[in-house]
Amino acid sequence: MLVAAAVCPCPPLFVPEVAAGAAPELDAARAACTDALGVLAASRPDLLVVVGPAEKSGRGPHPEGARGSFGGFGVDLDVRLGRPDTQGTAPGTGAGPASPERELPSSLAVAAWLLERTGWSDAPVEGLGVGEPLEAERCVQTGRQIGGRAGRVALLVMGDASACRTLKAPGYLDERAQDFDAEVARALAAADVEALKTLDTSLAYELKAAGRAPWQVLAGAAEGAGLGGALLYDDAPYGVGYLVAAWS
Repeated sequence: MLVAAAVCPCPPLFVPEVAAGAAPELDAARAACTDALGVLAASRPDLLVVVGPAEKSGRGPHPEGARGSFGGFGVDLDVRLGRPDTQGTAPGTGAGPASPERELPSSLAVAAWLLERTGWSDAPVEGLGVGEPLEAERCVQTGRQIGGRAGRVALLVMGDASACRTLKAPGYLDERAQDFDAEVARALAAADVEALKTLDTSLAYELKAAGRAPWQVLAGAAEGAGLGGALLYDDAPYGVGYLVAAWS
């Protein structure tokens, strides 16, 4: 059963080495993510599943110990998904090294960086990359399956809101973006599972809201869990909506 969830944005700029001189601009967002991950640790999960948007090559499961890299962003920095004391070990076996064939998608690499930054060592970690085309019902079904994986499951849900909040945004200015982001923020603050399930998938695609599918996975996992929500951060630096929330 799902006992806690953290929702965080996933821009590579979250990593100070990638952001370089612009790093301080996201300090408040990073601090909010640290607080959200603290809620996950306090829930004493048996399993943490990290869910984030992914291109085709990065979709599907990623085992504990899977590697990610920020080399594509001009930074010689690698990360691993997992606890410091189990990195490189095949999850659940205790014997032999894991040999992940695929690199983590950038969203899960950012999650791995956040977990390393906060010293996560509370439970085994697994990753799941989901594609933008995944329809809402499939997302919800996936979430239900994740929620049943262990007695106490926690979710770290990565994903940005719209990328169309200003003229200089990656998707230019779209007048619908602010209302869309406000409704997502309201749903995350209230742990409103039904509202997340019924997000307009077409509109999310048009607004380049990469978090849509991961949020709907969260909705499926949270069915019947009775969790409460708190919105920890809501802003749109660079014209992209960044939301941080914690459910427990």
